[in-house]
Order: sequence, then C-alpha cells, then structure tokens
Amino acid sequence: MGVPLLDRSRRPLTITSAGQLYLEYCRDVLRRKEQFEGALEQLKNAIEGTVRVASIYSVGLSEMVELEQEFARRQPSASLEVEYLRPEKVYEAVLADDADLGLVSYPEPSRDITVIPWRQEEMVLAASPYHELAARAQSGNSRGRIRPEELNGVDFIGFDDELPIRREVDRFLRSHGVEVNQTLHFDNLQMIKEAVAHRVGVSIMPARVLLDEMRQGRLVAIPIEAPELYRPLGIIHRRRKRFQRVAQEFLNLLCERPSAELGLVS
Repeated sequence: MGVPLLDRSRRPLTITSAGQLYLEYCRDVLRRKEQFEGALEQLKNAIEGTVRVASIYSVGLSEMVELEQEFARRQPSASLEVEYLRPEKVYEAVLADDADLGLVSYPEPSRDITVIPWRQEEMVLAASPYHELAARAQSGNSRGRIRPEELNGVDFIGFDDELPIRREVDRFLRSHGVEVNQTLHFDNLQMIKEAVAHRVGVSIMPARVLLDEMRQGRLVAIPIEAPELYRPLGIIHRRRKRFQRVAQEFLNLLCERPSAELGLVS
C-alpha cells in the first residue's frame, strides 16, 4: 500500500495511523459480509406468492383483517386474497382450484373435499334491546339466560331454507317443541341483523357476529339454555391438494388461531 501499517521499532509493536485506518476498513468489510450473509439467508427462506381464500360472509371482515395483518407480519413477501361467497360457492371455488382454502359453517367432507375442524361458535338469541324477551332475560332469575320454550309464538327472522344454519336452527326448535312465527328469512346475517334491530322479530345466530351491533347498543345477545346449540366452522380444501409453502403457512396460522369462544351476555 506504500505506507507502513505496523511500527516494529517499538516493543510491543504498535499500529500506525495508516494501520488503524486499514483495521477499521477490514472490520467494516467483515460486518458488511455478516449483514450480506444474513440478508441472503432471509431471502432464501422468504415465502412468496398469494394465498386464495374463499369464505362465507359471517366469518367476519374484521377477523380476516386481523389474520391478514398477522400473516403480513410473519410473511412480508406473501399476500392474501379473500373472496366472500355463499356456502355452496365456497365449495365450488375450492373444487375448481380457484381457492386454496375455504372457510364454511357446518362443513361437509366428501370424496373430493377434506375438512379441518376450526372452531365451535356459541349460538344466541339476537334481539332489539327494547324487545320484551331482552327485558325478561335481564330481569329474570336465570342469570340473563332464556329457556327455549320462551320462544313459543315469537315473531322470528330466519335464514333461507337451503342454508345449513337454517336446518340446524329448525332442528333445535323442533327438539324443544318450540313453534315460532317465521316472519322473514334472508340468505345473509347482515340483513337478519338489520331486521332484528328494527324490531321485526328475533333470531338465533352466532354470538361473534353481533359484536359491532352490541357495542353500538342496537342489539343484545341473550344466551340460551341449550348447551348443544353451537355453529361449527371448518377449513376445507381439495382432497390430495399439494399446497405451496405460502398456502401451508396461512393454514398453519388459521389452525394456530381458531379464536377462543366468546361467552356473551347482553
């Protein structure tokens, strides 16, 4: 380099000013080499691509946003696409390979569909806070719960006939000898909630979907004395499907976070 790096005239030998400069340069090179190797290792392990998810509407936009944020934190090079569909359309999307994963209630396995149980959601009576049943439940001796037989003759808003949740609610009412006055029926929870809020009648639905309306004071969730009344949610995928790493990582996140059951009282 044309300059001395070490002063050998002294004992012990010392580093010259030029040597000190060269030492700092070498240390910087080694640090940058370590940074490069670390970044390269991260790049090798980075999971890229897009996960396609088909979901029923009632899984909840807010919950999917939280899952998307957590997934982005874990896998910043990956992305998540969610399409909300009617239950039968979710199955069609999974079978046609238009979706890697599907989220449905009352999941049904088949020759071509595999089901992974996800969670059990408590079903409650949804009512306007001004409905007489809400007042009776709040003032009764059953600690805020309502008995199935108290629903006899009430105006009731249900789901469309072809939906699994409609069949399950009808089965529950029949098993307790309850007859309701079915005033309206819809194919989605949002319309049912609006009708309940406008005091057209009451309904039975998952407690989780009432959180926003309860915070706003528009609806109350009244627990029912019926321990068997739950809505199962499941993750479906095409049988023998070979997942890309990005889809497997999102599936792992779903299974890791099934969301704890909510015990909701009006």
